[in-house]
Amino acid sequence: MLHQIMGQAKKHPSLIPFLVFIGAGGTGAGLYLLHLALFNPDVSWDRKNHPDPWNKLGPDDQYKFYSMNVDHSKLKKEGPDF
Repeated sequence: MLHQIMGQAKKHPSLIPFLVFIGAGGTGAGLYLLHLALFNPDVSWDRKNHPDPWNKLGPDDQYKFYSMNVDHSKLKKEGPDF
């Protein structure tokens, strides 16, 4: 299949930017899914030893991918301990 794509790219050079952007988009989507699966506190891979990892988060833990104007180191805890 890769040989066929390379052959089409040689015949039609205007397809090269299209293929590059499609490849970059697929790679970015795959990496984002990997990031969510490994670092999101809502995902628990080990239910026996660590059944609820979302309760262990402190107020200064940043678990979002990007925060606009929030300095997580200065936040205070407002809820009870579980």
